[in-house]
Amino acid sequence: MTGYVDTDRAQFEIFKSLPRDTPIEMLNLVQFNDLANYPGDHERARDGLTGAQAYALYGQHSGPVLKKVGGEIIWRGGFDVTLIGDPSEQWDAMFIARYPTAGAFLAMVTDPDYKKAVVHRTASIKNSRLIRARGLPPQDIFA
Repeated sequence: MTGYVDTDRAQFEIFKSLPRDTPIEMLNLVQFNDLANYPGDHERARDGLTGAQAYALYGQHSGPVLKKVGGEIIWRGGFDVTLIGDPSEQWDAMFIARYPTAGAFLAMVTDPDYKKAVVHRTASIKNSRLIRARGLPPQDIFA
């Protein structure tokens, strides 16, 4: 299994090239490290936090920035089983964040307070997926 923690530059450039004035939803799938992996000089490096505890700190520190840009968590779920896909991808956190515009997401990730919070996210994650989506009208069929 390949672990992904942060965006790849090329993928982020694609994100930035898409329309910024439309609402988006971001699907987040996260696997935690057993123990948080902080840089050696970080104040939390010797605390012995679990990945889940470090991710909770990320949520505490990034949540106000999410709200400031008009974002919200619209769905959270608990993982049961993967029916199609890599069975080793068992997610510890799954949620969808909605942003009023893609530009609001970009404002969040460039906010100085958010940048400080990211150290907790990076320390906590073994593997993740972050997928940009746009809402479509509901239908009674798969299409």
